[in-house]
Amino acid sequence: MGRKKDKAKKISVKKERYLKFRKEKPSSMTVAMPDLSEDQVHERKTDQQRIDNFWRSYRRPPPRFVNERKARSKR
Repeated sequence: MGRKKDKAKKISVKKERYLKFRKEKPSSMTVAMPDLSEDQVHERKTDQQRIDNFWRSYRRPPPRFVNERKARSKR
């Protein structure tokens, strides 16, 4: 068994051709929220309170129970 010789890695022609379209992507993204005016801050707070109140008082309707006997008689 012979040793493998160190060869330069062959780059495909297709990869080389489309390499110019690849863009460097930043490793970490920083997201900065825009500064809101006083009215927007107030509106956002009230909206959040309404949503919280809704979920606090919302009762999901009970799942419908299909009676086997009734379902059989309606077939």
